[in-house]
Amino acid sequence: MKKTYGIEVDCANCALKMEDAAKKTAGVKDATVSFMTQKMKVEFDEGADVASVMQDVLKNCKKVESDCEIFI
Repeated sequence: MKKTYGIEVDCANCALKMEDAAKKTAGVKDATVSFMTQKMKVEFDEGADVASVMQDVLKNCKKVESDCEIFI
């Protein structure tokens, strides 16, 4: 399953950090973050609990970029 989320991030480098953090989250098959469109696309593992995984993605992104936001 793939979903797209609105995000708030200040620079392209920060978006790249968020993308890396999201990709390393359990339950995420792939993720891309676009600074230009302020969007995050996430592809989830088969059978993953999307809501739970996205909470973990947000936590991991906040670790690398504390002022980022994902509109879940």
